[in-house]
Amino acid sequence: MTRLAIIGTGYVGLTTGVCFAHLGHDVVCADVDVDKVARLNRGEVSIVEHRLDELLAEGLRKGNLRFVVGAAAAVTDAEIVFLCVPTPQGEDGSADLSYVEAASAQIAKALAYEAIVVNKSTVPVGSTRVVERVLQRPDVRVVSNPEFLREGSAVDDFLKPDRVVVGCEDNAAAVAVAALYDAIRPHVIITDPASAETIKYAANAFLATKLSFVNAIAAICEGVGADVDDVMVGIGYDKRIGSEFLRPGPGWGGSCFGKDSRALLNIATNAGYRFDLLSGVIAVNDEQFDRVTDKIRVGAGGSLKGATIAVWGLTFKARTDDLRDSPSISIINRLLAQGARVQAFDPTVAAIKPGVPADVVIHENVVSATADADVLAVLTEWDDFRWTAPADVAAVMKGRHVVDGRNLLDRAAWQHAGFTHVGIGR
Repeated sequence: MTRLAIIGTGYVGLTTGVCFAHLGHDVVCADVDVDKVARLNRGEVSIVEHRLDELLAEGLRKGNLRFVVGAAAAVTDAEIVFLCVPTPQGEDGSADLSYVEAASAQIAKALAYEAIVVNKSTVPVGSTRVVERVLQRPDVRVVSNPEFLREGSAVDDFLKPDRVVVGCEDNAAAVAVAALYDAIRPHVIITDPASAETIKYAANAFLATKLSFVNAIAAICEGVGADVDDVMVGIGYDKRIGSEFLRPGPGWGGSCFGKDSRALLNIATNAGYRFDLLSGVIAVNDEQFDRVTDKIRVGAGGSLKGATIAVWGLTFKARTDDLRDSPSISIINRLLAQGARVQAFDPTVAAIKPGVPADVVIHENVVSATADADVLAVLTEWDDFRWTAPADVAAVMKGRHVVDGRNLLDRAAWQHAGFTHVGIGR
């Protein structure tokens, strides 16, 4: 058992803390929000994430997980300290390291002798040097250990990782961090800090490339009369390509892909390389928002002015309550700009909150959101939508046009109920 401190209890920090406690380590998590710390010590989780509440309760019950106010209070006895603080992005794609620097300054004097500090946040290449400079502790080693957590399956991703990446110039420190994961026997890659930090950006940029690629192929399929689902099955069986991230959709979003892709563009520019391929990936994604909006406009009769659009799904993906960079919100903003009225349902969004345009009318159930609507747009892949009976929607909806941005619905069933079903790449 290793004594760990986790600085920051956001999405990454909380998942990291409860999962390390589950693996048997002694974990103290720190945050500046007094009320949040109190809620977490009572076992209350404010984000939607499968199994997170279960593992939080387990750690509190066993006594090897606790939450405190302030970074310095958490690190006094810690052997290894994880920095899991926000790294917001500027307009040029560069990361704001002020939170990382502030947390490093707060713990510098309180760290135990020869402690290890780990950058878990997504940070630019060279950030281990930034932390070392702020700490001014020659006895403390700084390690990069990037996270690869997908929202909605973060706990499983942590406990069953594809790989664990550790970057440090000091091999003993790298081995000590890698050993924290011994109970789950992962594939471990030990490298230098710059390579570890680049792996994180490169992985997300590549996944974003696959998603933009499939949406571009979907546009071609629509033009030639092919079915993108069959096309993706056909190429997905190629072991060099694989089937993951080959599903078309309304565009990709969330807190990672856009941020990390733009950050990698910034890193490339600063390194003297014009990364036109990645610029194209981002441009294709922006075009996809416009393409889906156009499908909805056509379904409304050629103009969105005064049209009522029902939207199923607001979060950027199912099984999370995260609205950051949601494709649904990007498309809704386009609909509103063209004069449409939007009424929406999402299982995790009960009322207007930050990230949702104020003009959107939130409904309490999936069917009521379609009442008197001219077009139904499916923009997030919640299972609630898949199993909704078309007849129930037909009873309240004015129009008979469905734009299925996730290819989620049973096309034949909706067509049998009298709807025109328009998917992506079909």
